[in-house]
Amino acid sequence: MSTDPDLITARELAADPAELLARLLRFDTRNPPGDERALMDFLAGLLRASGLEVRTLAADPERPNLIVRLAGTGEAPPLLLHAHVDVVGVDDQAWTHDPFAGVVSGGMVWGRGALDMKGGVAMLVAAVLRAAHEGLRPRGDVLLALMVDEEVKSDLGARFLVERHPELFDGVRYAIGEFGGFTQTVAGRGFAMIQVSEKRRVTVRMTAHGPGGHGSLGAPNAALLQLSKAIVRLERRGLPVQVDPVTARMVEGMAAELPRPQAAALSGLLRPPATRTILRALGSAGRSLAPLLADTAVPTVARAGTASNVVPSTASVVLDGRILPGSTTDGFLAALRKVTGLSDLEVLEEDPPAGPVDWGLYDQLAGLLRVADPASTPVPMLLAGVTDGRFFSRLGIQHYGFLPMPLPPDLHLPSLIHAADERVPAAAIAFGTTVLTDLLRQYGQPA
Repeated sequence: MSTDPDLITARELAADPAELLARLLRFDTRNPPGDERALMDFLAGLLRASGLEVRTLAADPERPNLIVRLAGTGEAPPLLLHAHVDVVGVDDQAWTHDPFAGVVSGGMVWGRGALDMKGGVAMLVAAVLRAAHEGLRPRGDVLLALMVDEEVKSDLGARFLVERHPELFDGVRYAIGEFGGFTQTVAGRGFAMIQVSEKRRVTVRMTAHGPGGHGSLGAPNAALLQLSKAIVRLERRGLPVQVDPVTARMVEGMAAELPRPQAAALSGLLRPPATRTILRALGSAGRSLAPLLADTAVPTVARAGTASNVVPSTASVVLDGRILPGSTTDGFLAALRKVTGLSDLEVLEEDPPAGPVDWGLYDQLAGLLRVADPASTPVPMLLAGVTDGRFFSRLGIQHYGFLPMPLPPDLHLPSLIHAADERVPAAAIAFGTTVLTDLLRQYGQPA
């Protein structure tokens, strides 16, 4: 038996992924500025002590990415596991515990990144460590990519790896990462949400033009007034309802498990004339579902004027657009013009469209959850946000958000991400690690 302290630590943390998460939370990796190197050095030490091949690749030497390979038998394509180690800030937030202390209290692991996504890092790393320690040779190589910079633009992380080192991912068909696998309770019934698709980001500047002049003289059609009215119209009317095939499959899967009144309400969401009325009736649940049933455009940055006594002739706002997989940028812009009444729209940045969903690994992932948590029903999910999966999709890799976490009904995951008192049950991290380890054992088996 080895007496190497690094190997002993690696074995201990693989057996206790909640403790691994607590240690990861103690590294302050707020982005900006990032400062991920110390955490990456810690993880590299654990992985190398376990006999794994670890490669470092970086656009910035102080912000390295780790590529870890667990050799398989070659009977199946390589499987990509990916995660980011940077987190958002904590400015102006009141926390029960120091967000960078990695406190374990009340069965919860508390800290910035517990959910997004150092909890996922802990599960994926612990699963790979367990596989290495038991001498597992999966049917396909397992490639673990631990990356920086996701919370800003991924320029130093996933984008860098995909654009500068695409050969790393040769042969990979499926990827596992954030954001899915967690349970959501609806009408007392648990559903395990497996992300198979995500919206696409299109950032737009919307500009209004009007008469300028002296503030004392007034300006009934001023640019700033036009822009304000356009934003109000966008908020009140929203963009047209669209039913994405993944959302339809999710809603149908949930409705099949619910009592008739709730099932009827959910099914009604798929009939556009009734969608918005039902969303309003569903209250907070409706607000969570609404972004899955339409393109959205949220005002984030406004610009107008340079002096308090001068009416500006232009006023603009940046819209954070998130569009459904079946939407086009041109269609999105046309809908914005129709709803807002403004025609000057400039696309600042957009993600390329993803390919069609490859469902090839879905049944295996759902099967793992049915065995591990029979009380919850797996359903596919469209994510309203974006993940690093969008970069891997450019290489033809299907991303699955699959970090299994059974969550209590009173723990509302969306309200904790990027918020104060971000936390996760220690038992959920242990559960997820077990399911992911089982995935490595079963990956590539004939159906």
